Amino acid sequence: MSAPSPRTQQALRQRNLSLALRAVAAGGPLSRAAVAARIGMTRAGVAAVVDELLRAGLLVELGPGRPGTVGRPGSALALNDRGPCGLGAEIGVDHLAVCAVDLSGRVRARVAADAANRDHPPGPVLARLAGLIEQVVAELRDEGLTPTGLTVAVPGLIARDESTVVRAPNLGWQGVDLGPLLPSAPPARVGNEANLGALAEQRQERGTPEPPGTGEDGESGTGPADEPAAALPAGDGRSPGPGRNFLFVSAEIGIGAAVVMDGELLRGAHGFAGELGHVPVRPQGRPCACGGRGCLEQYAGEEAVLRASGIDPAQARAAHPGPGGRIAMLAARAADGDALVRTALREAGGALGIALAGTVNILDPETVVLGGALAGLAPWVVPAVERELARRLADPARTVRLAVSALGAEGPLLGAALSEVDAVMEAPGAIAAG
Repeated sequence: MSAPSPRTQQALRQRNLSLALRAVAAGGPLSRAAVAARIGMTRAGVAAVVDELLRAGLLVELGPGRPGTVGRPGSALALNDRGPCGLGAEIGVDHLAVCAVDLSGRVRARVAADAANRDHPPGPVLARLAGLIEQVVAELRDEGLTPTGLTVAVPGLIARDESTVVRAPNLGWQGVDLGPLLPSAPPARVGNEANLGALAEQRQERGTPEPPGTGEDGESGTGPADEPAAALPAGDGRSPGPGRNFLFVSAEIGIGAAVVMDGELLRGAHGFAGELGHVPVRPQGRPCACGGRGCLEQYAGEEAVLRASGIDPAQARAAHPGPGGRIAMLAARAADGDALVRTALREAGGALGIALAGTVNILDPETVVLGGALAGLAPWVVPAVERELARRLADPARTVRLAVSALGAEGPLLGAALSEVDAVMEAPGAIAAG
């Protein structure tokens, strides 16, 4: 029998490193014997793998394991909370943000700034973002953490090269390669914000801690009889997660979506799957920045809801700047019984329900997760969504669970950082080699 080729040996080493690291991440602290049992390796084989992960700074030894067991207690292994970490950034229409998470998914640093990015060239926007990144990296240095990579969430179509923004209508960017504008260290890539928000939802299900300042405060207001806030299936990171087949909807100025099937993100032929905001719900309706007419975004996006509520979007941005400012204002008015705002939100929910019904009929997800602005406005939006789904699903007996994201607008930023942690978990050998 011939010996395995170097390429095969390298792939096997990479797989074993990943299996061991993921085992500790999922169930740690663990002894070497426990790791061996979980991943089906001999203790001798696991010892070599663990030693390599320790040298790479991915694992640490906490000392002897629990007493009372037969034989000499082994050292407990845990993820290193002062080693490699993931760095994420977000470019929103009216804000910039950067955060870092350690290998366990815990947020270790976060900074955000109001920024009017719409119709501004990418150069100055990325220059300001670079300043925020430097601020976070300096904070991480003091914590003994080293970013292994950076992912930047952008509300638009991202090419498969993970560098080019093909089209971001709400930013006014088209055919822009952000690669040369991003820091060279750590290695950087660009991702669609809805796709990254979906990743954060998946990690919530597996117990990733909630980022600071994003928990729901339980305040939903008192709605009319057809808008019961109690009907909303809210998530808290420990309640039933989205499952392996779900649609994640992310809404702010625009509306994006991500499709997860069998636990994997569905990207499509060009990487553009999930552009829910540009599904026409009124074929002869209002013109959209994408060039079409009657797109969902023109009826359920933030600015559309503001106009329908009798509020000038420009004045609202000036009075309530930054991410979530206008949403909080709309939620407060709806809670206070503002009939115009409630009607606008109900109509937005109806338009969203029409778009979702077609998507659900095609993809058959088990869950639809509402994130971003929709999470903050859910008590007044969801009932209309439910009504449209009930009347439009191909099989009236079929149900789809609607869940409200506990992460809200934080999802894409957190998902961007977590994607870099996932890259480490997938290929820890790259860190070990470095």
